[in-house]
Amino acid sequence: MNAMMRRAVIGSLAVSMALSVAACGKAGSSSTKGSSTDKTIGLLLPENATTRYEKFDRPLIEAKIKSLCSDCKIEYANAAGDPAKQAQQVSSMITKGVKVLILDPQDAVGIKASVQAAVDKGIKVVAYDRFAQGPVSAYVSYDNEKVGELQGQALLDAMGAKATPTANVVMINGDDADPNAAQFKAGAHKALDGKVKIAYEQSGLWKDTVANQKVTAAITQLGAKNIAGVYSANDGMAGGIATALKGAGINVPLTGQDAELAGVQRILADQQSSTVYKAFKPEADATAEIAVKLLNGEDIKSVADITATSGSGTTVPAKLLPAVSVTKANIKDTVIKDALYTVAQICTADYAAACKTAGIQ
Repeated sequence: MNAMMRRAVIGSLAVSMALSVAACGKAGSSSTKGSSTDKTIGLLLPENATTRYEKFDRPLIEAKIKSLCSDCKIEYANAAGDPAKQAQQVSSMITKGVKVLILDPQDAVGIKASVQAAVDKGIKVVAYDRFAQGPVSAYVSYDNEKVGELQGQALLDAMGAKATPTANVVMINGDDADPNAAQFKAGAHKALDGKVKIAYEQSGLWKDTVANQKVTAAITQLGAKNIAGVYSANDGMAGGIATALKGAGINVPLTGQDAELAGVQRILADQQSSTVYKAFKPEADATAEIAVKLLNGEDIKSVADITATSGSGTTVPAKLLPAVSVTKANIKDTVIKDALYTVAQICTADYAAACKTAGIQ
């Protein structure tokens, strides 16, 4: 190869290498600037024993985030009721490089160190439904003490003339690790104390099996004929309680919460007197909006229009939504009207007659 040819080949190779480097540089800068990893939002939910989280909360939050931020990536995990597992999931979210973390804590106090670790890495944490302790950027939930008041008042209403200061009421509260449980309990006591006698009170840990065991113990202790009503903090536990009451031949007012399909059906079948409907979509939408605003560095006060203080004394912007007490009389105007469930979903063969009686067809 002569000198002229060598110079031509070297020149050609140099141009090719330069173009290749330029192309790589362009591709790298483009993918870094607009990659989904720059817009990753984490979502951690506490458990899957309660049907709401997988059936409503997760899909609603994810759909709203995508509608607001089409190129956002969502990392999801469920703690399955295990606080230690959720702490590990927070660590995993940090490793994955999420920019905002939506966190519904299984243990609001125990998760504090994990929240701090996330914030130390520059992650904005939004406490969802339950108020996680630590330096969270925002909190979205319902007025939980008011929820407890609604439950307590619904129980009194269902007891009617039997609601007297000597009437024995059994209280099955939620998990003490959940700060909402304490607020539901406080609200319920506010409504019930002095008007009925709280003869037996225990935590059901948000589990139907535990609630069933506790009420079975209450029946043994008090006597089947001496129970005038049962406060259950949610519908999941109310299912186990209803089974225990039926087994003992007891038919008394029973509360709930979350407007689970099974709870609504029990209300129609006169196995449960009430539930509390906390529309999932407004809560999920507000949370997604706040998360995207935090991701984009925008002010969140248009959504988080008040402040709330956590158990650790942290005061943050908050959105607290109103809830609604649901009885047989307003099922049609609440969960059906909002398309939470269709008539077909509620009025299966086992509940067709009850639906007809209630005017739901």
